[in-house]
Amino acid sequence: MSVRKIAAQAGVSISTVSRVLNNEGSVNSNTRQRVLEIANRSGYMPAVGRRVRTQIGFCYTQEMTISHPFDSAVLEGIVNATDECGFDVVIINLQRDKRPNETLTQCFIRKGVRGVLLRTMAETRSVCQQVAREGFPHVVISERFDDELVNYIDGDSYSDSLRAVEYLISLGHRRIAFAMHNIPDRDHLDRLEGYKDALARHDLVFDPQHVYRQPFTLNGGATAMELLARCQPRPTAIYLADPMLGVGAVKKAHEIGLRIPDELSVVGFDDSDVRFSTYPSLTAVCQDARSLGFDASLWLTRMLTGIQTGGLQKTMQTYFEVQGSTGPVPAET
Repeated sequence: MSVRKIAAQAGVSISTVSRVLNNEGSVNSNTRQRVLEIANRSGYMPAVGRRVRTQIGFCYTQEMTISHPFDSAVLEGIVNATDECGFDVVIINLQRDKRPNETLTQCFIRKGVRGVLLRTMAETRSVCQQVAREGFPHVVISERFDDELVNYIDGDSYSDSLRAVEYLISLGHRRIAFAMHNIPDRDHLDRLEGYKDALARHDLVFDPQHVYRQPFTLNGGATAMELLARCQPRPTAIYLADPMLGVGAVKKAHEIGLRIPDELSVVGFDDSDVRFSTYPSLTAVCQDARSLGFDASLWLTRMLTGIQTGGLQKTMQTYFEVQGSTGPVPAET
């Protein structure tokens, strides 16, 4: 759709539409919203300098975590879907790219994307809701919302987290620690709730001192293991609710001579195949992050091409897999 047609539908002048889309001059807020809604519905892209109309954005609202196994797997799924549909992917960091005086829609139009796949954390969930209110085509990956305007796809890791901790309890473990990312998102909070509820079901006391909040890196996992090793009495098992935390923790356990699973049982979380990179391989709660990215991207590109209608609010199940890093509680405990 051209600027002229947007102006006709909005009942304003071409110059007003131009000011709104380029974020220039003062425009009544209601008029601005009306113009942006029409531009979003039509998939408007500037004719000059932005001739490609087959780009979607993989967009971070907060910290960029592109190197994390989850994001890498999600991005692989996104690219596979966009390849099938003839679209391309660009990376957008809103903290860097959005100008202070422009709307999110204006930012996305300036970046030349027709829709966005959003990655967010607890502190910036409101950004996703604002994208939805502006009507820009979007899907939030790995968060869920009660807001019917927000399109999302996420994994339900609560049930299998509860199952994983109950599995440790069935092996005789009573002192079970938990490690999670220090910046909360819905996924890690789900896993924490599963851990706490499993303890409660078996009348075990939840001890906040046994919850380690660390950056989801190898060093974060190593720090969690060092903290566990200092505890008296020491926990006999731990659930590390992130792939890199799990790998870093196992590596540190080997360094300090803590035998897995003879002295410590370890449950990890895996978004791809990271659980097989440790020795022993990690018992883990697993989710298919590639499928999350693929399904989100496929829905968005189909919506942009008119094949898909309606909204997307989808939750995918995780699964629990037993490997060699868990065993019975040590006899002396």
